[in-house]
Order: sequence, then structure tokens, then C-alpha cells
Amino acid sequence: MVGQGISPRAALESTGGNTSPDAPSWDLGDLYAGREDPAIATTLGEAATAAGELAARFKGKIATANGDELAKLVEAYEAIEEKLGRVMSFAGLLFAAQRDDTAVSRFYATCQEKVSDIETGLLFVTLELNKIEDDEYAAALASSSALARYRPWLDQVRAFRPHQLDDEIERVLHEKHVTGRAAWNRLFDETMAGLRFPYEGKELSSQEIFDLLSNHDRETRRKASEAVGHVLGRNVKLMARITNTLAKDKQIEDGWRHFARPISSRNLANQVEDEVVAALISAVREAYPRLSHRYYALKAKWMGLDKLHTWDRNAPLPEDVDRRRSWDDARLTVLDAYRRFSPEIARILSDFFERGWIDADVREGKDSGAFCHSTVPSVHPYVLMNYQGKPRDIMTLAHELGHGVHQVLAGRQGYLLAGTPLTLAETASVFGEQLTFEAMLAKETDPAQRRVLLASKIEDKINTVVRQIAFSEFERQVHDRRKEGELTPEELGEIWMGVQKESLGPIFEFDAPYQHFWSYIPHFIHVPFYVYAYAFGDCLVSSLYAVFQEKPEGFQEKYLALLAAGGTKGHKELLAPFGLDASDPAFWSKGLAVTEQLIQRLEDELEAAGLARSAA
Repeated sequence: MVGQGISPRAALESTGGNTSPDAPSWDLGDLYAGREDPAIATTLGEAATAAGELAARFKGKIATANGDELAKLVEAYEAIEEKLGRVMSFAGLLFAAQRDDTAVSRFYATCQEKVSDIETGLLFVTLELNKIEDDEYAAALASSSALARYRPWLDQVRAFRPHQLDDEIERVLHEKHVTGRAAWNRLFDETMAGLRFPYEGKELSSQEIFDLLSNHDRETRRKASEAVGHVLGRNVKLMARITNTLAKDKQIEDGWRHFARPISSRNLANQVEDEVVAALISAVREAYPRLSHRYYALKAKWMGLDKLHTWDRNAPLPEDVDRRRSWDDARLTVLDAYRRFSPEIARILSDFFERGWIDADVREGKDSGAFCHSTVPSVHPYVLMNYQGKPRDIMTLAHELGHGVHQVLAGRQGYLLAGTPLTLAETASVFGEQLTFEAMLAKETDPAQRRVLLASKIEDKINTVVRQIAFSEFERQVHDRRKEGELTPEELGEIWMGVQKESLGPIFEFDAPYQHFWSYIPHFIHVPFYVYAYAFGDCLVSSLYAVFQEKPEGFQEKYLALLAAGGTKGHKELLAPFGLDASDPAFWSKGLAVTEQLIQRLEDELEAAGLARSAA
């Protein structure tokens, strides 16, 4: 569970450049005072000793232990995992904020190695738990209330029972992770952090160059896009090697574990059935013409263009005056939006601002995206983002703080039970965005800026749903074709261009350098098949928000209970109090219809203002 809760959402649309001077940097002191803090060595030493004692007491004996003995095992295991999670949370957050610092990178790698060594000694716990026969497992749960508390975690561990390998193979896979997948991940991160993009005689960071892709001047956007494409193209062989290696690595392990499809292991970890995910992906792809194709055709008319280029996708709209808002304004906007929904949530989020739990300043070498890391229940989450004062940045802040409140409330379940599957991890974040959007729209009195806000929300939803499903389709094709042999950079580019053309629609023209843009998406490297969780969460929240609007009485209590449940319940049980069921095919149509309604609303307002005729 080390690192669970990271949601690098904005890395998909990374931006940077102009920043608010009062945007804060975080204080990681609640974890450790610094890299040289002796408490780090103490924590690792205590974890290693406890792991040795646990192995001496239980290794080889779990299958014959009674319920109360198993409860003591799990409790001790949880305590050790929390210690290791604390160390890796600190190291990971430090590395995210300073990816170009070699000393920090070395510290991060060293912590990974030490934690991996201790984790290797704990592998027997889950391996032996899965060797307990079903009837004996049921009897143990029935005999011990202490053990029954951990049933959701135990059930999730045992869900992988059919895919578990021999103990020695599992040990080798675990030990080699640091020099295998983790090493390739680190190579990707350090390479991306070190890229510089030539632009008008300057060498810009990724934050600075991607910010220019949303510049008002079209020529600026074109030149910035060419610079990105050129630099990514110059590095595409390395990125193709990383992608091919990790895809093959996954293929080999999936084959050993007998997973039906490359996405199946992710679905199992997300506690969602293959057919439910397939229904989501199918519904979104079928909706491309009604969502992205329709909206971008409308945007082209609004901009007075016959065709859009890829560098126009995130272009400011004609009426957008590019107002930059201070960090304090963003703080008040988000807190007020959450407070109107739930004063309790606002109280929780106040701590993020007042206690240094947010890093929003833009700096060289810093992760170019955004995430909220849950760390461990005994501490608190931390948010990282790059704040530049745009309305979209305020939405990103609302999104990541939604993760934060979810993690704080779920943390009360304890380390093993706090974590939610990715499909539910986006619930609070997307809901928080919706609350903030509605609050900003209600405050805006200028009709032109209301239209800009509405369009910005539509674009965010398209990026969250359509773009992520296109990413998921890219991954599917890459992993399927990798079975036939290594993919060349050109073949990877062809797959990328194919899914982009399908998802964005005929209004777009695609220049050759855009074929390299797949190579900067971190999700493909770090968490294969992660991306559909964004679409899952957005559609889920759209349906949930509709329930809130229809029946607000008592909704807040049920919503807080959903968040506080953490990983103790699956999506069916959590959604039942709201009358929703993600296994119902109509569920996805209901969620997608919300975005269609927003597009229709924007079309109506533009027509009323005489700015664009209907694109329906």
C-alpha cells in the first residue's frame, strides 16, 4: 500500500509558467524533519525487527492458526506496513518536489531498496493467507470479531488467490522489482524532469512549454507544440524502449498468473468486474460524436476556424480574458464551495492550507502534474500541484483537495482498510470539482465569462472522460500488439494518432510531430490501465450529483459515510443508498448525458449571443 492515493491527474494536461507569487510550498515535517533525520533509520530498524519477530512467530504456521491468532498477525503486519509507508511517503514526496536533485533521487532509491528488503521478509503473510482453504477461512472469521474487522482487506488479498505463484517465484519477483519495473519508472521520471524545450532562444521546462499550449496567440501555441513534438521525438526511442520493456514484463507476469486480458489485473485490484469496465469503455467510445466531436466543432465555429489543430485543443476561448487569480482567492473559492455543501468537509480542508500540507509553487525539477498522496493514517495527506492562477488551476485544487478529505475520512479505518480502489478514489475529487464549478458559475455575472466557465467545464469533462478512454484504448492496442513483438516508435505513433483521431473527431488536423505525444503520459509507465478510473469516477459522480440535486435532504450524511468507508465496501454496496448501480448499462448513459446537457446549454447561450450556430 506504499504510495496508495497518488492521483497525478493534471500530469495529463501539465501546465506551468506564470505562477502566483504567494502559492505555498509544503512542510513535510509531520513525516520527517529531512533526509538526515535519524528517525528515518529508527523507523526502518523498528520495522525490520518487527518483521523478523513476525516471521519467527507465524511463518509456516498461518494455515493452522485460529481466528484470534490470525487477527494478531494482521494487526502486527499492519503496524509494520504503516512504518514502511511513512518512510516511502516522505521519500516519494521529496522526490516529486525535486526530481532533478541527484541527492534526493539517491535518497529515494535507497529508501526503496531498504523497504523492499523488509517487505520481502513479509511476503509470507499474504502468500500463506491465500493457502487457507475457504471453509477454514470462513470458520476463522466467524470465531473472531477482531479478525472479521479485517475481512474487506483479507477478501481483497484472497481475490488474487487464483493468480498466486509459488512462494519462491513471488519472492524473486518482489526482490527484483527495484531493479526492474521501479528502475524503468525512475528512468522515465528523471528523463522527463530533465527535458528542456527550445523556444525563441530560451530553454524552457516542461511546465513552461506546456503553459504556452494554452496561450491566446495561435502562433505561440503552434511553435510551442512544434518544440514539444521535436524534443519528444528526439527522446522517443528511449521512451519506446521503456514502454516495450514494461509491456513485455507485464505480459510475462500476466501469463504466469493466468490473467485473461492485460487490463484484468487492474480491474481485480479496482474491485470491478471486467464486463463493467468494458461497458464503460464501449459507452464512452459510442458517445464520442455526441461529446468531443460535437463540442470541438462548436469551439472551431466560436473561434472562427474551419479546422482545429492539436495545439488548439486547449486554446483559450475568444471571450476568455485570461484573468489570473491569486492563491488566496483560489483558497477562499474552494473552501466556500465545500463549506456550502458540508461545513465538516471545509473544516478538514482548512488544515491543508493552514498547516503546510500543499505544495503549489511552480519550480524547475518539480513534478509537472498534480496529486494528493494519502501517506499514512497516523499523519495526513499532502497535495502537490502547480498553481498559475487560471480557473482550471482552481478546479485542480478542488479536485486534489477532494482526494484529501476522502483520505482523511477513510484514514480512520486504519492503514490496511483506508485505501479505496482507483474506481472509487476519484469520487470525492470529481464531486469537489463539481461543487466548485457550480459556485464559480453562480458568482459570475458577466455573460461572456459564464460561457467561458461553462466551456472550460465541458473541456475538463472531455479530458476526464473521452481523453482517458482514448488513453485506455491506446494502452489496450499497445499491450495487445506487444504480444506479437517489439513495437517501433513509428508503430507506437500510429496507434496514438489512430485513437486521437477517433476520439477528437474530424474537425482536427494532426501534424506529424504530434505522433510523439504519447511518450510523456506518466500513467502508461507508472500504473498501466489506471486511466479509465477517471472516466469511471466522472460518470459515477455525474450520476451522484444528479441525485444530490434531485434529493438533497440527507445526502450529505450518506456522502460522508461513503467517503469514511474507505476500502471496507465495494462500489455496489457504496452506491446502493443512492439508488445507483454501476453494473446497470444505463448507469453510464446517465453520467454521459450530463456532459451532453452542458454542451447543449453552451450551444444555446452562444446562439442567443449570435456567436455560433448549433453544431448538433
